[in-house]
Amino acid sequence: MADLLSRDEYHAIADDLSPMTNSWINGKFVSAKTGATYQTTNPATGKLIAGITSCGKEDVDYAVKKAKQAFESGDWSRLHPSERKEVMIRLVKLMKRNRYELQVLESLDSGKPIREIATVDFPETLECLAWYAEAADKLYDQVSPATDDAVGLIVREPVGVVACVLPWNFPLLMLGWKAGPALAAGNSVIIKPASETSMSALRVAELAGEAGIPPGVFNVVTGPGGTVGEALGMHPDVGAISFTGSTDIGRRVLEYSARSNLKKVTLELGGKNPAVVLEDAEEMDDVAEQVVRAVFWNMGENCTSNARLIVHRKHHDDLITRLLDKLRDWKTGDPLDPQNTLGAIVSRRHFDDVIRFIEIGKKEGATVIAGGEPLDPGSGLFIQPTIFDGVTPQMTIAREEIFGPVLAVQTAGSDDEAISLANDTVYGLQATVFCAHGKKALRAARRIKAGTVTVNCYCEGDITTPFGGYRLSGFGGRDNGLHAFDQYTETKTIWIDLGEHELDARLD
Repeated sequence: MADLLSRDEYHAIADDLSPMTNSWINGKFVSAKTGATYQTTNPATGKLIAGITSCGKEDVDYAVKKAKQAFESGDWSRLHPSERKEVMIRLVKLMKRNRYELQVLESLDSGKPIREIATVDFPETLECLAWYAEAADKLYDQVSPATDDAVGLIVREPVGVVACVLPWNFPLLMLGWKAGPALAAGNSVIIKPASETSMSALRVAELAGEAGIPPGVFNVVTGPGGTVGEALGMHPDVGAISFTGSTDIGRRVLEYSARSNLKKVTLELGGKNPAVVLEDAEEMDDVAEQVVRAVFWNMGENCTSNARLIVHRKHHDDLITRLLDKLRDWKTGDPLDPQNTLGAIVSRRHFDDVIRFIEIGKKEGATVIAGGEPLDPGSGLFIQPTIFDGVTPQMTIAREEIFGPVLAVQTAGSDDEAISLANDTVYGLQATVFCAHGKKALRAARRIKAGTVTVNCYCEGDITTPFGGYRLSGFGGRDNGLHAFDQYTETKTIWIDLGEHELDARLD
């Protein structure tokens, strides 16, 4: 368990913060060429935090130019992997030393509960960066099967300039997932944080410079996705782009690649993930605890949120009773109070979207058995954890990603029906199966079309396991594990002819 401060201590840190507001390009903070800024506000209070630099295409061109120059200089790209590892480990240590500042910045910007950031997001971010740092000098190239007359070398080379486009729901953790393997492979990176949550990335950039990452290798360009994201996606000198966000925006990123230089594209997109409780499932109290965490963790602002509970009718009534009981432990309120497990919705626009889905669920005939209303809408963007029962497959709340604290409960008459309902979606990111018998659980996991399927627990795997989705949930590769290096490297064959030719014979 990470160390937690008191509510008063966290608020004292927040009061003393002087957040970075300019983009970080070529090793220093710079304002936009136009001088434009945008406002970032605290979703828990509605108060202005700061004015953040709003970059345009000219700023992106400058960042890419400097990133490319840094890559071609070889100061990082041709550095021995063990030396890159040492620098990245120094960054991890600096981030740990400045953990309270980074955690509070993240909470203020996003509305995420400090408890969750301190005990989950931040430790996993450090673990991720350290893991890829340690992997940097342990990736071996290959030699192909060949005759005595030739040698075939199969080697990895860094792509060059990599654009990492981050979501607002896990700003620091997604920075780690993308920048970790990209940097370890020797690339220069340009981080494009979400407009709502830029401050923690800017502070990490400053620490990266302090750790010894050369100027131009680690850049953070802030501003609207429609401007900065498009400019990165269309830029001919960006060799790869890794995007986490909505499926609609992911389609645009693919289009940018097609219209420009066919840069490598990896998309981690939306989900409408099921938790499936089969007939032989046991320990309903544990199941209820896992289900509540799976859907309400991070206010449901999570691409792997198990927003659909598909439960065999044998367990329905018992499980509903236990869900309502577990929900009492999930307190909503001030994100900087470590006693709270739920914080604020990230923005007014997203708050309104979630409320709209809740109203649609009511109108379409689903039954609200918990929540269903906003909390303190005048000053903070809080929504009660909401559970709908009696949800049918055709209802909007069963089909569309809500990305909020809303659970849709569907009842299945058989295990086959439950698996069929689980697959009745255009997505395929994550699923959870509750089942007492191992063989049956494995068969169910294989039948569900999702990139990650967990059994008798909710999780996303860990840093060693590849993460990504089927169908509209993903494209082009995986985050995490050694598989992530495929996003940020090119595979080259070097063929060496060793045969004795006529000239060789004469020389002998």
